[in-house]
Amino acid sequence: MVGDSGIISRRQFIITTTAGVAIGLVGYPPFLRAAEEVDLAVISGEPAAATRKALEVVGGIARFMKKGQRVIIKPNMSFARTPDFAATTHPQVVVAVAQACIDAGAREVLVLDHTLQRAELCLERAGIRDACRSLPGVHVLALQDRKFFREIRIPQGKVLDRVEVLTDLLDNAVLINVPVAKSHSTTGVSLGLKGLMGLIWDRESFHFQFNINQGIADLATVIKPQLTILDATRAMVSGGPGGPGDVKKPNLIIAGADPVAVDSYGVGIVPWYGRNLKGRQVEHLLAAHQRGLGKIDVEKLRIYKGTV
Repeated sequence: MVGDSGIISRRQFIITTTAGVAIGLVGYPPFLRAAEEVDLAVISGEPAAATRKALEVVGGIARFMKKGQRVIIKPNMSFARTPDFAATTHPQVVVAVAQACIDAGAREVLVLDHTLQRAELCLERAGIRDACRSLPGVHVLALQDRKFFREIRIPQGKVLDRVEVLTDLLDNAVLINVPVAKSHSTTGVSLGLKGLMGLIWDRESFHFQFNINQGIADLATVIKPQLTILDATRAMVSGGPGGPGDVKKPNLIIAGADPVAVDSYGVGIVPWYGRNLKGRQVEHLLAAHQRGLGKIDVEKLRIYKGTV
């Protein structure tokens, strides 16, 4: 279905997609609405083990998907950087999530990003494609062709009323956002919500045509991951998003169904550009919170902390 290169052809794209309504554009599926014991899992340890434990704490992957569903995993792999730069998600975090989905009966797992640099080089250096190669039913894709994107309306948008997203690829699928923790020269940090820009076509307009922070909040009203797993095993605290920059090693995985809560906790784990921040000091997080898209005050969250 997907070539070994991980760069999907138009014919392969048609085969691997189905018609329907784009994921998350309406809201969360009914089986996610039950109250959970914790808002966030914060686990310290090696990437794969910490990710598996975080998934267990938030209720298991079966809380977020049903057997036979297609799953989309959205990591950071936009830059042609090796994992030590902390510009891309750690391969073993992605493998742990993908394996959990396969074990839970996912029909297919697509790991994808709209890369900013040459697709093949990004796939090669990020190491995610190679790490996932042995997993049955898992395909790592880099999409750089506009024909894979479709325009949708943003009814609640403040600076955006429409955007071109990977709607077809996300039809009837579960979206799991797996960003890396890194700084950003414009937004301060690039965590889960900022990472959603990897699912749209015209990323450049966000930086130059309007307030990028309000644009990120607009995007979050129509693309809603069922689960966010923040890879903070490393954090690029300056020089982001592409690096090189100063890399710290918090050795944390932060997971939860609330993307604003995950990001807000992630903001506080290290200083960014030498400054200690809270979620309310990050404009796009505050904007998303004010629109009812998630909780921002860490002290009000139910948090499980553990070490593996």
